[in-house]
Amino acid sequence: MRQMKNFIFIALCWLAAQQAFAQKWEKIGDKPQMGWSTWNKFAGNINEDIIRSIADAMVETGLAEAGYTYINIDDCWHGKRDKDGFIQPDPKRFSSGIKALADYVHGKNLKLGIYSDAGTGTCAGMPGSLGHEYQDALQYARWGVDYLKEDWCNTTNINPIGAYQLMSDALREAGRPIFLSMCEWGGNEPWKWASEIGHSWRIGPDIWCNFDSIRVHSEGYTDVGVMQCIRRNEPLRIYAGKGHWNDPDMLEVGNGMTVNEDRAHFTMWCMMASPLILGNDIRQMSQETKDIVMNREMIAIDQDELGVQGLHYGDRQGLEFWFKPLKDGEWAMTILNATKAPITYDLNWQQFNLTDEEVSHLSTNFSSTTYKVRNLWTHKDEGKTNLKDKTWKSVTIPSRDVISYRLIPITK
Repeated sequence: MRQMKNFIFIALCWLAAQQAFAQKWEKIGDKPQMGWSTWNKFAGNINEDIIRSIADAMVETGLAEAGYTYINIDDCWHGKRDKDGFIQPDPKRFSSGIKALADYVHGKNLKLGIYSDAGTGTCAGMPGSLGHEYQDALQYARWGVDYLKEDWCNTTNINPIGAYQLMSDALREAGRPIFLSMCEWGGNEPWKWASEIGHSWRIGPDIWCNFDSIRVHSEGYTDVGVMQCIRRNEPLRIYAGKGHWNDPDMLEVGNGMTVNEDRAHFTMWCMMASPLILGNDIRQMSQETKDIVMNREMIAIDQDELGVQGLHYGDRQGLEFWFKPLKDGEWAMTILNATKAPITYDLNWQQFNLTDEEVSHLSTNFSSTTYKVRNLWTHKDEGKTNLKDKTWKSVTIPSRDVISYRLIPITK
């Protein structure tokens, strides 16, 4: 009997340990992450001086005050592993070490992110984490890292659920709260299984600086434009929420698209409750780029406490109508013109009496509720919605641009 009790006790302890290790770090991803990453602008041409100067710019420009927190080092920071298997930074590019860099970033009240891969090597051929997950997690914790993006190159015959769970467990065991951004590209539908493993997951291929086209590389992989990212993400809203976000990839705002396209790009990421990870050189931003990425009224839509990804309600006259339920009965509403010509539309609120059946179960109730209408890009109030079936206003949406409103209930 005593042996049986001992066996049961050991089994319960083992089960409790497994359940503990199966938990990701909580509370650090309750809202979509905001920050900056090296890859879109610098690719592999990075060093510690760039990271320090970006940290300086994050504060000096006001981006940090606007909510951008993480400064993420993507691929190509790696050196070799030491004799015990612990990864080291490139001794020339990061001669001061990652710990010193993390201390510098933390001194700006910002957080440092780093990059690895679930396979034998990263996408750029640097050492991957396969077989070294617990060592790498411990090293990141020792360095003071706050964020890990784990990629999916060189992963032949590897199970993605097991691979990402292993890294999640390793991060937890290392003892430092670290945000886990999974970059599996959507091939194994991570939205169906990753919510208890990581804090966000990529839903498709890499983005490139283009509004609506696909780029095919000679190696066989593809990059996708803004609209392709939106199309992949819009049916996945039921999987997003506090602590687990669909990630259509980093932002290309400020990297060469038109101002209209940049504004539409940023707006739609906010409407979809997507991570806002900048990919431009924030040390050299035009005023137009600053006005977009530091639009706090638009950022507030992305960061809303209700944590609901927006709904593509329908299309009319070539325009897309998107709604996002917010806390306190408010709504965000965006009209997206993805075409190559401006479109004028007679806006009648009574045509948009809808209920979000999939996620929030909230209703706009335009037939019985009057809302104050706040334009999120002009930063002006534009009156209130009407309760009668008539045109509220004729609006013109430029090519590849948006009009966005915050709707604040006045009467119910």
